[in-house]
Amino acid sequence: MPPLLLDTDTLSEVMKGRDPQVQRQARRHLADYGLFAFSIITRYEILRGLKARRGTRQIAAFEERCRNSNILALTDDVIVQAADIYAHLHQEGQLISDADILIAATALVHGLTLVTENVAHFRRIPGLDVDSWRAP
Repeated sequence: MPPLLLDTDTLSEVMKGRDPQVQRQARRHLADYGLFAFSIITRYEILRGLKARRGTRQIAAFEERCRNSNILALTDDVIVQAADIYAHLHQEGQLISDADILIAATALVHGLTLVTENVAHFRRIPGLDVDSWRAP
């Protein structure tokens, strides 16, 4: 499995193809590992947006991307990890969305670095390795 888990914003940017730095990083990753890994939550977030816009062509392209990716399911281990993350963030008064907590928990359970454009947001989570494909 690739050592990276793509967050929804990063996978969306890869699909749009507008940021040359993100495209370079994505090509390098695919050359090294042959596929992307992302959470089933990311699949849901992207698919719901495409369906809401009735983006038939984009939906077909996304489905092809999904067939050539490792989509990580919500397991009991992920749910338990997510509950731990929620409790920590709640106690710190720094909650993030449940979807983001589930994506972060997926990365932690599988020992993956989360690639996101919302680095500061996810750095609140202890033990989560976070990276960005955008130029600083």
